[in-house]
Amino acid sequence: MSSKQAGIGSQHAGESTMTVARDASSITSLAQGIERTRDHLLSLQQPDGHWCAELEGDTILESEYILLLAFLGKGQSEQAKEAAAYLLDQQCDHGGWGMFPGGPLEISGSAKAYLALKITGHDPKADYMVRAREAILRAGGVEKVNSFTRYYLAMLGLIPYELCPAVPPEMILLPLWAPFNIYEMSAWSRTIIVPLSLLWACQPKTTLPPEHQIDELYASPEKRLPATIGGVNHEGPSQGWINWTKFFQRVDQTIKFGERLGIKPLRKHSIKLCEKWILARLKDSDGLGAIFPPIVWTLIGLRCLGYPDDSPVIVSQFEELDKLMIRDVNAKGVARLRLQPCLSPVWDTAIATIALRDAGVPRHDPAIRKSLQWLLSKEVRQQGDWSLRNPKLAPGGWYFEYNNEFYPDVDDTSMVLIAFGKCLPEGMGTDWTMELFDDRAATDPNAPVVFSGRSASAEQAIAELEAASPMVNAMRRGVMWLKAMQSRDGGWGAFDANNTREVLTKVPFADHNAMIDPSTADITARVLESFAAVGIRTDSEVHKKALDFIWQDQQPDHCWYGRWGVNYIYGTWQVIVGLVTHGIPARDPRIQRAVQWLKDHQQECGGWGETANSYDDPTLRGTGVPTASQTAWALLGLIAAGEAHSEAAQRGVDYLLSTQRPNGTWYEHEFTGTGFPRVFYLKYHYYALYFPLMALARYRKAIA
Repeated sequence: MSSKQAGIGSQHAGESTMTVARDASSITSLAQGIERTRDHLLSLQQPDGHWCAELEGDTILESEYILLLAFLGKGQSEQAKEAAAYLLDQQCDHGGWGMFPGGPLEISGSAKAYLALKITGHDPKADYMVRAREAILRAGGVEKVNSFTRYYLAMLGLIPYELCPAVPPEMILLPLWAPFNIYEMSAWSRTIIVPLSLLWACQPKTTLPPEHQIDELYASPEKRLPATIGGVNHEGPSQGWINWTKFFQRVDQTIKFGERLGIKPLRKHSIKLCEKWILARLKDSDGLGAIFPPIVWTLIGLRCLGYPDDSPVIVSQFEELDKLMIRDVNAKGVARLRLQPCLSPVWDTAIATIALRDAGVPRHDPAIRKSLQWLLSKEVRQQGDWSLRNPKLAPGGWYFEYNNEFYPDVDDTSMVLIAFGKCLPEGMGTDWTMELFDDRAATDPNAPVVFSGRSASAEQAIAELEAASPMVNAMRRGVMWLKAMQSRDGGWGAFDANNTREVLTKVPFADHNAMIDPSTADITARVLESFAAVGIRTDSEVHKKALDFIWQDQQPDHCWYGRWGVNYIYGTWQVIVGLVTHGIPARDPRIQRAVQWLKDHQQECGGWGETANSYDDPTLRGTGVPTASQTAWALLGLIAAGEAHSEAAQRGVDYLLSTQRPNGTWYEHEFTGTGFPRVFYLKYHYYALYFPLMALARYRKAIA
């Protein structure tokens, strides 16, 4: 071999593993590759210390923005036409629009895109419109669209509201103990449903001109949507002896019948409470929930209540939409506008900080110090929706966006704690142990943090602790918040604990596959990794329950499902890292079988890739176009499991180095982030930068 020497190494779980030693030229190439990426990542840091990459979603963002403008009488505006230009450029070869590059036609997104193009003046006789129309009809026509799309059609006068699922504002009256109260829904669904209920209550509409009708998209001669709605949550038989889908359909019919009779005794009071609920959550937030759909529905809902266009709240929400916009021109010089679903600065900054520390950037480097200060400024210090079930819990944690005080999340909090752990004074978190789970800390947020460890001198120890004090206090609050957010099953969800009422997935408007926020192995493993990163003892009941949850969630073929990244490669990487960091021996047979799963799915080129179609078809798990981010994840899993010297690890590293561009970046067209499985996917534009840097840097350290 020209660039490597192979030999037989140690044995794990009864299997021999090929180990590889790299020669001097390979080590030099590795170092140069790390330096290029490190320098490029440093060049992208904002002056105040944070990072924020583009977060790319599918075209429902542009089409729904155009439909919002059409509802407001601005469907022919320049902004609408620029968004339509971007829409057109994203049309797939099959004629419709997909949820990710190379994905199959998605009927709701395609129907909205077609309608948006018509509204902005595109000729339905144009070739691309004909292809789109034919593709939509082949997929079953507009009859197949989801509930949220129906609401857009209703507010534009294309269908009666009767064909939308009822979302009565009276839901806000249900107390916490009631089984179907809004806090049993996921945080992101909650922020959509409350403003959407105002639309249901008021049922406004903007009548489109005849040339903007979409009768040609109906596959059936009746040209009418079916009364019931399908979707990912309504496929297959209901579990248990009650058919919950039919039950909620009957409830929906009953609500509509009562409203036709005028039986709405609490409607005005409910509307007022919904309005108050929304306005309260706009404070210290980049729009309701700081994400695109609730911002749009807030604008529509408040307009229903009579808020004029020039009112401060309406103006502010349009400003939040403006922050999500990116403008450019295509190859033909046509101006385009695209929207992001939200912004990801806390997430990007935490991971960039981890990667740079792995790459050897000192913790006292100005870039690291500025990033830590910026992250500290984003700590949540007020109560939010989570506190309704934890009223005595002190605020803590971090959110995803620039401002979203009501909705800190477990994943961002864990990632920030890992970043902080990387930047503790030398020895702290390893030689040092932080006692955050003693009785005093559980009951008194001001209880002292106890450290034990070694330093060169008492003076040095005191100086280091004083310098780290703000970060340590934030870490303590974050750990306490995370502990309180553990669910009864031992795992963690994203925003709420015990948000697992499965029956809610069968309500008619739950076809977006995101009504609940159950525990997942990827987040649970990251929580364990964050606890280990800050030196938390691993012998508590919190850890034991988490381990039980993770082991029970391991798939029959020994990988783990990835809820927040695509997909089994993401889940398996994160769980292996979390378990090993927690202290589970890498030689544990269950980990070794997961390692073998990663090796079995390495591609001939040395990389790893997985299609988002694996959420619909699990037989596709671990297969797809190889990407830099997914290759990095697999490598991180192998390295954590002590496989840095294996042939699989070297081939993965060689793949990254051979596909690295001269400026230290990687090209990645695929979406490897997950919003809602089977419904919405994401491309984090820095995933193909800081994760490969992290993998290469940890590989270099491991083989040293």
